[in-house]
Amino acid sequence: MVFRVVLAEDNYLVREGVVRLLDSSDEIEVVASCEDLDSLLAAVASEKHDVVITDIRMPPTSTDEGIRASELIRESHPETGVVVLSQYAEPEYALALFEKGSKGRAYLLKERVSDIDQLVGAVREVARGGSVVDPKVVEVLVAAKSRDAQSPLVHLTPREREILGEMAQGRNNASIAGALFLTERAVEKHINSIFSKLALSEEKDVHKRVKAVLLFLSDRPA
Repeated sequence: MVFRVVLAEDNYLVREGVVRLLDSSDEIEVVASCEDLDSLLAAVASEKHDVVITDIRMPPTSTDEGIRASELIRESHPETGVVVLSQYAEPEYALALFEKGSKGRAYLLKERVSDIDQLVGAVREVARGGSVVDPKVVEVLVAAKSRDAQSPLVHLTPREREILGEMAQGRNNASIAGALFLTERAVEKHINSIFSKLALSEEKDVHKRVKAVLLFLSDRPA
């Protein structure tokens, strides 16, 4: 399957470099490249597309245009996947991106762009409604909240924390089992325990696996 991608990046050299990188993949067709929020939204409105890859900071304000674009796209094109790229591991932006739902959303550091397999993997995942969170962002979130005595993380076992990190990367039970040398049944039991400890057992969102990492890491109750 070929995924039609709209790319938004304000730096010309970076934008052209990413376009060439994406064009090297048989799975990607870049249908538009944009330099700011307005041109991105115009391309989304006019081009047939599957996924948007956008820098988090672009004109006109160079603050959180990527996050705002994601929300506008969620409203106008709910089936479009969005991959947000950030220069730094900024947990607050990751939380904002997933605040209204994790379906079809990915948050990656720009350093991942050079790995075409990882970038295409993120495109593939959000196109089918999945979610991806950069492991470095997860590490920052976990480290920050682990220092908080009131964090729900204090109730998790070391193995549950480890599985939580794997879940945040969008891996399914079989993939987690293979990575951690566990049986799928053991992984399922750990995940059910995590949901229970984080009061997510009754969560209806099909992407609660990612919410299990992101919602309780915010300052609000999970």
